[in-house]
Amino acid sequence: MNKELYKYRKTLLGLTFVFALAFISCEEEFLDAEPQSFFTPGNALNTPDGLSSLNNNALARLTSEFYGDGAPIITENIFSEVAVEGTTDKSGPAQDLNLLILPDANLNSSDSNRIGWFWNLFYEGIKFNNTVIGRIDDAEFESNEQRDEILGKAYFLRAYFYYRLTQQFGDIPFVQEEVKTPKLDFVSTSRTTILEKMRDDLNAAVSMVPEVSNKGDVNKAAVLHLLTKVNLALADFDAAITSASQVIDGGQFKLMTDRFGSTAGDATKDVTWDLHRPQNKSIPGNTEGILMSISRLEFEDNGSRAATTVQRQAVPLWWRFINTPDGQNGMSDAPDAEINQVFEYGRGIGRNRGTAYSTEQIWKDANSDQRFKDGNWVQMEDLVYNAPSLKEAGNSYYGKNLELYLPDGTALCSDTIRNWYDFPHYKFSIPDPLNVKPQGGHSDWYVFRIAETHLLRAEAYFWKGNLAEAANDINAVRRRAEADDIAATDVNIDVILDERARELYYEEPRKTELTRIAYIFAMTGKTAYNGESYSMDNFSQKNFWYDRIMEVTDFYNKGVKTIHGDEYTMSPYHVLWPVPSSAINANTQGRINQNEGYPGAELNVAPLTSIPEAESGS
Repeated sequence: MNKELYKYRKTLLGLTFVFALAFISCEEEFLDAEPQSFFTPGNALNTPDGLSSLNNNALARLTSEFYGDGAPIITENIFSEVAVEGTTDKSGPAQDLNLLILPDANLNSSDSNRIGWFWNLFYEGIKFNNTVIGRIDDAEFESNEQRDEILGKAYFLRAYFYYRLTQQFGDIPFVQEEVKTPKLDFVSTSRTTILEKMRDDLNAAVSMVPEVSNKGDVNKAAVLHLLTKVNLALADFDAAITSASQVIDGGQFKLMTDRFGSTAGDATKDVTWDLHRPQNKSIPGNTEGILMSISRLEFEDNGSRAATTVQRQAVPLWWRFINTPDGQNGMSDAPDAEINQVFEYGRGIGRNRGTAYSTEQIWKDANSDQRFKDGNWVQMEDLVYNAPSLKEAGNSYYGKNLELYLPDGTALCSDTIRNWYDFPHYKFSIPDPLNVKPQGGHSDWYVFRIAETHLLRAEAYFWKGNLAEAANDINAVRRRAEADDIAATDVNIDVILDERARELYYEEPRKTELTRIAYIFAMTGKTAYNGESYSMDNFSQKNFWYDRIMEVTDFYNKGVKTIHGDEYTMSPYHVLWPVPSSAINANTQGRINQNEGYPGAELNVAPLTSIPEAESGS
């Protein structure tokens, strides 16, 4: 990499671009800057390496969702039915959503939520990709294939960001060109209009990107996988079946059904365990991962230097506030404890607290399902009382399995929200050599994998009424886990969502996908399994997303309070997140709409329903 490009990349990464210059701040100094100075014709951006660098910076934003303290994926989980925010000792975390989720609230903090992270980082990625698309003809390429690969990757990444944003925020500003001067007149474009444009771009990108790429880079199957989601979001179910089938029938990616990798020789484990070992996720013999996030300690420039911290985020705070039946402190996170459970499970804080739905209900008929068997899945009763003080005192409970209640119903855990819930150890067991008390170390992560492609196609078949084919795809995933088949007559969205929760927990952006399904119900008017039908006319007042969460979870609007006194509340309008007020307020010459239910929505105007012609490449 030449020095000019390196300096550009370092400078670009140090700045906080939010797709339009005015969207971060209206400070005069920032607005007076000359962004075009970064993109002068003589610099490295007019080379294939320079354009690829911009794509890679966008890709880094996509994959960083899974890493760091308060990882953004947690916000996706807690705005769905699979998890809630479990931090119970202070106000601020996203629990009382009616009170806290507002356009001018803190929307980007590990102590609150990461709504603003998605807005900021995804629009940054769009800015990078727009620059690539707009400048593609300014560079000289070694071949048309090289040009197409760079352009196709930019199309894919931009489509990914817009797909996610339209399911998170609904109608949003659509920017398809490089912003070279300060711009204050953005307007909202309808979600459907944006998705139609992304569908066209993805269809073009299919033939541009390579069929085979390095792990962690964009390939044809990744484009088709995303295209399937976009086709579903547009309620084009035939097209979704076609695009998913191209991936599944292509042969390059297929479910891993045999033992593999560095753990294959461990007879106590299974293919489910192998599949989620950090050292196995991106090896050549693993045909599961379609698009991977690469983050390993041995890589100096991997796009995400943070660790997963998944054992801190998603494992319960098991090491405190759990007593023995005779009233003694039962737990210890001491790394030198004789029974060292902190090394096995990590020092969790219960931030991503699984609901009874995702930790109990969907496993009631698990039978031989590998994902729920001992060793892969951990129930709190699997842990033992390990406090050294118990052994010193000769307490008979030392080394015995945990109990939650005394015979009279008295709880032995003072905070069952944060300290007591089950979890998928096979996913969260990420070695952390940098911390004496492990939090979850560096690891590659699945962004797209073939199991989800099967479940997407199953969903498309369901919407078409072809329940037999839907069951075939669901059962392909279930058979790999040695779970019992489901019957075609049982297939509905409830069954599909349950299987997604079993297979894709802490991988899929659950709020995004649940909102997408809610949109489909509203767009088609189909009656859901709950007997309800929905409409786009009152989407923010009545939608499947909200009804689903209310139906299967045990927190929101049930009077449940944290030990700090905050109550879990939620409303139907939370199906869409608030557009940050900073974006709206800085946009003084146009109107970015606010989502219904939030302050400022009364000023909304009709969104655009067409996209103007863009400059070359866009």
